[in-house]
Amino acid sequence: MSQVSLEHFLIVSALLFSLGIIAVVTRRNAVAILIGIELIINSACLNFIAFSRFNSTVVEGSLFVLFVIVMAAAEAVVALALILAIQKRIRSVEIDKTSSLKG
Repeated sequence: MSQVSLEHFLIVSALLFSLGIIAVVTRRNAVAILIGIELIINSACLNFIAFSRFNSTVVEGSLFVLFVIVMAAAEAVVALALILAIQKRIRSVEIDKTSSLKG
């Protein structure tokens, strides 16, 4: 049975990051863009955990991930509140239609 190495963590993190970027760039739905941003944040957290696991003297990676998770939860709450406000006003969560909020 083989051990999971740092390279495995980095490959999974790169895949998560790539999927997040693709979701942010290609989607028009605000909720899908928010999910892409969360994937990007989770890939960064996976990197922090992987590096703190393979460098056993460093505990800061785990503490930083805890801080990032709290900030991501706050970001999700604010973003979903904005999405609900936009949906209530223009009856759509499509990003292209938010230009009607100007003026």
